Amino acid sequence: MKRSILFDTETTGLDPLSGDRVIEIAALELIGDLPSGRSFRVLIDPERDVPEEASRVHGFTRADLEGQPKFADIAPEFLEFIGDDELIAHNAAFDFGFLNAELRRAGLPELAMSRMVDTLQIARARFPGMPNSLDALCRRFSIDLSARTTHNALLDCKLLAEVYIELCGGRQRGLGLSVEEGGGAPVATYDYVRPAGHVAVRVTPDAAELAAHEKFVDALSEPLWHA
Repeated sequence: MKRSILFDTETTGLDPLSGDRVIEIAALELIGDLPSGRSFRVLIDPERDVPEEASRVHGFTRADLEGQPKFADIAPEFLEFIGDDELIAHNAAFDFGFLNAELRRAGLPELAMSRMVDTLQIARARFPGMPNSLDALCRRFSIDLSARTTHNALLDCKLLAEVYIELCGGRQRGLGLSVEEGGGAPVATYDYVRPAGHVAVRVTPDAAELAAHEKFVDALSEPLWHA
């Protein structure tokens, strides 16, 4: 089953080329586009100040980050977690730009842009001309935003995972129409996976239920059940 990584970063500003740095990375593992329960999250010492306007967005100050590991120290663990799988983010070019700038500083290979899946672009294609920020999409899909008082990367990942499910068609996206060979009519298909521990229960109708069924069938015009 397909594995992908949904991730988010928080930073000291908007431009990695002018010296802004990553201060937080969070990532969730998706299996078949659903969270597996595995996650990665780390705070990072940016080795510079954190402007007040950035602190108002994510809530972190320079004091919060002192003593945290440098990016180069956490890079091997992060790269191991993401593997070679596709990388999903909202406004993904922003996060890719920051991560690749950090990887260059650490002397490590950059992330290939071909791995990028941008949920903002997906949302814009699905809802053209409408607000498509993470907050707007959560409201559109009735996803609870009450805990989002600042841009916490791990919380944003969890919210984006719910948004991504909806953008992919919802939790029943396996339900679709396929055409049988020979040009037959479309038939509904659904890939059902029985939950762990589920035990099938056989239901046997009693005499009264069988009699009621017979009476119902007898009232039908040319019922197949009597064929």
